[in-house]
Amino acid sequence: MKRSCPHCKSEMIEDCKVNVEGGMYGIKISQKGKGILNSISAKPKAAVCPNCGYVAFYIDEYKEFDR
Repeated sequence: MKRSCPHCKSEMIEDCKVNVEGGMYGIKISQKGKGILNSISAKPKAAVCPNCGYVAFYIDEYKEFDR
C-alpha cells in the first residue's frame, strides 16, 4: 500500500527506521491483552514525504491489535 502525504499528496518514502536519539532501544507500540501473556507489541516504522517533510508513523502488524 503506497502512502500519500495528507498535506501535499506526494508519494511518501516508507519503511524508515524509528530510533530515539541517545538510546538504542527505539520505541514500541503495545496493547495489553486479556491474559497475562497475551500482550501485543510492534515496532513502528516511519513514512517521510520528500516534498514537504511530513512524517507519519505506522506498524505492519496492525491487524493483531484489537479495539
